[in-house]
Amino acid sequence: MFSKACQYGIKASVFIASQSAIGNRVSLKEIAAEIDSPEAFTAKILHQLAKNNILQSLKGPTGGFEIPEGKVQTIKLSDVVSAIDGDSIYKGCALGFEQCDALQPCPIHDKFVDIRDNLKDMLETTSLHELANGVDVGLSFLKR
Repeated sequence: MFSKACQYGIKASVFIASQSAIGNRVSLKEIAAEIDSPEAFTAKILHQLAKNNILQSLKGPTGGFEIPEGKVQTIKLSDVVSAIDGDSIYKGCALGFEQCDALQPCPIHDKFVDIRDNLKDMLETTSLHELANGVDVGLSFLKR
């Protein structure tokens, strides 16, 4: 459903949010290890997230990645998905057809519209803060 880059972007954002909540900046190396992602690929994803104001990148010996205090509650999962995958998740055909709509639907179009609507609602109402809290208290995990 999400691209591999988006999956890593969500995991990285949640990890950075979790660490930022306790005042820690995290390095690229720490993030890649925590989410089990190749460093070079992670760097590209983090650059995209920083460019879209999801997180901040600070250079130097005390640098790293962080989400400013107070901002983590306002960042929704939809912001992360949009920064990496755009809005294709809300418009794409479940079977991968280039053209799929109510006028020329694929076999599962009508059923998939509801799923897409529910997904959009979930992404727009779920904050990074909520997800980071789940990781912090051990209710969810960033890797297995």
